[in-house]
Amino acid sequence: MTDKEILLAAYDDQMRGAPPNPPAGITHEQDGPLLRIVGQFRGFVGGPRDLGVRGAELDGLIARQRDFFAARGEAVEWKTRGHDVPADLTDRLRAAGFVPEERETVLVGSAADMAVGQPEPPRDVVLRQVTADADMHRIAALETAVWGDDMSWLAKDLIGRVAAAPDEIAVFVTEAGGEVVSAAWLVFRAGTEFAGLWGGSTLAEWRGRGIYRALVAVRAELAVTRGVKYLQVDASDDSSPILQRLGLHAVTTTTPYVWTPPAS
Repeated sequence: MTDKEILLAAYDDQMRGAPPNPPAGITHEQDGPLLRIVGQFRGFVGGPRDLGVRGAELDGLIARQRDFFAARGEAVEWKTRGHDVPADLTDRLRAAGFVPEERETVLVGSAADMAVGQPEPPRDVVLRQVTADADMHRIAALETAVWGDDMSWLAKDLIGRVAAAPDEIAVFVTEAGGEVVSAAWLVFRAGTEFAGLWGGSTLAEWRGRGIYRALVAVRAELAVTRGVKYLQVDASDDSSPILQRLGLHAVTTTTPYVWTPPAS
């Protein structure tokens, strides 16, 4: 096997089941081969690389997820990967009313390699780990400003994760003059060799100064101290080239397909 095949096999084997210790109010359910997560800002559905169903049976499985969340009046995201089978899964999702959002690149690499030569943030920027609820609301405001979408739900999500399993998430911010200018978090995956790099958003006027790289490095170093072998990221087109230069490898792509209830 090539290095990419080894990394992808580890990802498929360890990162596609139910994450442990869900926050209060969030439940994990199985529907055949699928994991269904209920109680987040929108529903979530995911499964193994091969769902093991085809044709009309697959259509029925898709319709069941859509109808389940329709009854709740909620949107639902079906997380697909570029190497999934059956190959017509995305066509069948579209036919059932699911709409693709932006495709991202799944990157995997060695935590130890990513922790080498840890860069420092600029002198006028302070990098710190945070746990307070107020900081999570500041992070949600930052993410809203960066991405132009309402990300207020993120504060509740991060607060719930810290409360449910504080040893499984580490949240970092960088600040300048008391303002949060970037944020990112590291999510440990108990029972696996993986941790995930999430967030990684920086205000436009603060980009290009090494802040993003410093946030990657501090999380990689923490992962190594916790015995993590692999780091994984779902990367945007903006961050993917940076992360690949830092040592991560593109193993596949991921595209969320989202069904949204009709406006009443």
